[in-house]
Amino acid sequence: MRRAAVKAFRTTLQCTIRGFRTSRRGSSFSFLQTGTRSPSFSQLGAARRHLTSSPARAALSPSRARLEHPNVLGEPLRSSMYIRRTSIALVSALVGYGAWYTYSGTSPDMIARGYSKTRQPSTTNTVDPTIPTRSVLVIGADELHTGTFVGEGPISKATGGDGRMVIEMLTPEQSTTKMRKMEESYFVNRGQGVVRYDLAQLPSNNPIEDDHAEKIVEIPAKAGVGESSDWMFWGVFDGHSGWSTSAKLRQTLISVVAGELNETYKAASGLAPPPEAVEAAIKNGFLRLDHEIVHQSVQKVLQANNKAVAAETLAPANSGSCALLSFYDSKSKLLRVACTGDSRAVLGRRSDSGKWTATPLSVDQTGSNPDEVARVQAEHPGEQVMRNGRVLGGLEPSRAFGDAHYKWSREISDKLREKFFGRSPPTLSKTPPYVTAEPVVTTTKIEPEKGDFVVMATDGLWEMLTNEEVIGLVGKWIESQASSTSSPKFDSVWTTVFGSKGAKGDLPVEASKSSQLDDVDGQKTPEARLKRRGLSPDKSRFVVEDKNVATHIVRNALGGSNQEQVSALLTLPAPTSRRYRDDLTVQVIFFGFGEKTGEIVVNKEATADAKSSSPVKPKL
Repeated sequence: MRRAAVKAFRTTLQCTIRGFRTSRRGSSFSFLQTGTRSPSFSQLGAARRHLTSSPARAALSPSRARLEHPNVLGEPLRSSMYIRRTSIALVSALVGYGAWYTYSGTSPDMIARGYSKTRQPSTTNTVDPTIPTRSVLVIGADELHTGTFVGEGPISKATGGDGRMVIEMLTPEQSTTKMRKMEESYFVNRGQGVVRYDLAQLPSNNPIEDDHAEKIVEIPAKAGVGESSDWMFWGVFDGHSGWSTSAKLRQTLISVVAGELNETYKAASGLAPPPEAVEAAIKNGFLRLDHEIVHQSVQKVLQANNKAVAAETLAPANSGSCALLSFYDSKSKLLRVACTGDSRAVLGRRSDSGKWTATPLSVDQTGSNPDEVARVQAEHPGEQVMRNGRVLGGLEPSRAFGDAHYKWSREISDKLREKFFGRSPPTLSKTPPYVTAEPVVTTTKIEPEKGDFVVMATDGLWEMLTNEEVIGLVGKWIESQASSTSSPKFDSVWTTVFGSKGAKGDLPVEASKSSQLDDVDGQKTPEARLKRRGLSPDKSRFVVEDKNVATHIVRNALGGSNQEQVSALLTLPAPTSRRYRDDLTVQVIFFGFGEKTGEIVVNKEATADAKSSSPVKPKL
């Protein structure tokens, strides 16, 4: 009986669902409109169709769509999502309701009531309005379904021996709460060219492998002459194979780089050091810290000869992390962006047309970037250094902190494996190191008076949105906030820097040739992938619902106005969620000149669990 009940419930869900299919890792989401509502019960015969944002593909049958987009199983996916819709037959839902409670051991009265409604000869689509109806997410090995569950009581997760799970979908309100759980926002009232920065994180791994850090270093005036200035740092760290390396970067990277910069500026004897010296100081800071993580840790472990010490000390070396660090000197108004890995920074600047332009300040460093492939190949002539777009067939970023198995000599690897059960080096490893933490540094002159802003984010965001979409979303958010800012103290500053609300419609961003970059030069470009599949990006999906601009970006990356898609992606538990999205960390820094009180104030309406609006001391 239980087996029959499970089968009936599966049939119900499969016949009343919207199905999400997965594709290869590295694909982007195809954002889908909700579309028209399902036809009535009497029209079930013509109800099934495949939804897409491309008119040319709208008539494809579900079976044909399945053949054209075969699922590929294996490593965690960052997938495109394809949706097929059939009408929601409440009669079938009631079958599922009764069958499910049979399986779950619910009372016979409830079971009978569930089945009795399905056996009535009438084809009228009626249901007892007192019985609650809830949305559920059905998770299979290679697909997702959303469906409807009719009835009271908890929704059990296990549906049988096939590994499927049924989970109650988060409501829109619950989805918003989850998105805003790790958001922060600060007003920077130091009069040094930055007025605000926002941050949002959304885990996919458990615990989240991303991390971040921010710090302001106050530089006093020389011998009492002139005014003090600020060095401002923002960092996002995309961990992989664990969170230990990204946590280490959060704790130490800014301090190490600031120390190198301090020595460089002191050596300049009161003058501004040459640009190449500043760039070298940042690179030295990155390499010095990575040497500590990868090599000095080995010395400590071998001296201690203790497995517990080895496990803790080698954790940042055994895992890995990309790093994206921005350094703003308020005196020179120069922003330097150092990138190790595939996180990305993009500058938003208003053009003469009133729209925003998107200028990338970093380049993704992966095995799909021809320049990176050529660099690594030149360091290891005659070897197969890249396989399937990955270093030695395993690591996607070509630059990273940690990842010591791509850096240790075979002698060190063998010694650690013998003493502490360490991992073996990659099979193709012959002449390590193959991976470096040395960053590529770019320098940009910021124009605070024009309202420049910078978006920094881990690669999970850029797999969902293009540079132009992200900058346009911030521009759209700025327009919305300019006329509705609820903080009187900040309102005048905001209006002065960003102006009043603009016109409604498309994203206020200019098209750029950079948005047409494809996998040829190794940059993640969702728009290009959508076009290759015959899909067109749906601009109408974008919404403005959040006071925190970083959360606003995350919401629209997940689906924007397509609330069902947003809720589905947020309902997925780890590690299943990793097939469909990565950890997300987004920072947005707004440049401009506001009041100068020396304070950093928490923006309560855009910060989760903000208990106080009292000033925050600069992280000096």
